[in-house]
Amino acid sequence: MTMKNILSPSILSADFARLGEQVKEAEDAGAEYLHIDVMDGVFVPSITFGMPIIKSLRPRTGLVFDVHLMILDPIRYIDTFIDLGAEVLTFHEEVAREPKELEALIRKIHERGKKAGMAIKPETDVSVFKPYLHELEQFLVMTVRPGYGGQDYMPETTEKIRQTRKMLDEAGIKADIQVDGGITDSTLPVVLDAGANVIVAGSAIFKGNITDNCRRFLATMGNT
Repeated sequence: MTMKNILSPSILSADFARLGEQVKEAEDAGAEYLHIDVMDGVFVPSITFGMPIIKSLRPRTGLVFDVHLMILDPIRYIDTFIDLGAEVLTFHEEVAREPKELEALIRKIHERGKKAGMAIKPETDVSVFKPYLHELEQFLVMTVRPGYGGQDYMPETTEKIRQTRKMLDEAGIKADIQVDGGITDSTLPVVLDAGANVIVAGSAIFKGNITDNCRRFLATMGNT
């Protein structure tokens, strides 16, 4: 089932001294989402940013805020992130001790009228998505190990993308598959061919000329 291709630049690779300016440049160049990686230093080794960044950026851009929660017990913060402007909230399957925790997360996000996504690490089997195929708007296949920017794409994740799209197609479900990690000019065609349609890119967008980088990605994605 064909889905719209969407570019979601990751501010993890932006220059934070010029963050608002760089986000505006990406928006003007055609990006539709802004990927915001929230890391707690517990679920993943790094600590990144949280509420103040989202609050300060929200009035400055019309981009959809695509918030990736790499944190333990994310349900504590769902309302706060939504109040500050998050529109797509993606949590990790691996944070849950039992399925009812994931169900509660999805329910809470939907009660606030926002899109819910579930992410998996490269070592997690895509079969964990199956119970939630009809409940989620986005499935995030991590193509690097979460926690750091600038990593190389893991080729073994390509098949996970393909399997996820096959599951959705066989169930007749129209949902986004997002990829995050190591997406460059050379790996972008690979993930698109495998079935991904929401493309997170950090270094490939924010290092160098942001406008040119966005437009080149969007051309490859067929969004010219």
